[in-house]
Amino acid sequence: MKKLEAIIKPFKLDEVKNALVEIGVSGMTVTEVKGYGRQKGQSELYRGREYHIDFLPKVKIEIVITDDKVEEAVRKILMVAKTGQIGDGKLFISDVNDAIRIRTEESGDDALN
Repeated sequence: MKKLEAIIKPFKLDEVKNALVEIGVSGMTVTEVKGYGRQKGQSELYRGREYHIDFLPKVKIEIVITDDKVEEAVRKILMVAKTGQIGDGKLFISDVNDAIRIRTEESGDDALN
């Protein structure tokens, strides 16, 4: 099993979710986060004064999937979340040793469906 963590622009969330549902991803965790990288924040005007905002709003999607779906899920996320602009985000892939469904105590791949 693998855990995919995608940090993307907020307006891309629905498109990414729909693309993952199409390939059979049955659940995900979504968190509103803030961050900065190469974008270096942005400047905004408020009441005539300029303010620099270092941390920009992003969305973090976390999914745990079986090894056989990883390549397809990565392809879908990259295809849908990419705008070609700085700030498109990052995708992290890590190994998951085990997963357990609390209600039924199913473990491994069975806990993911």
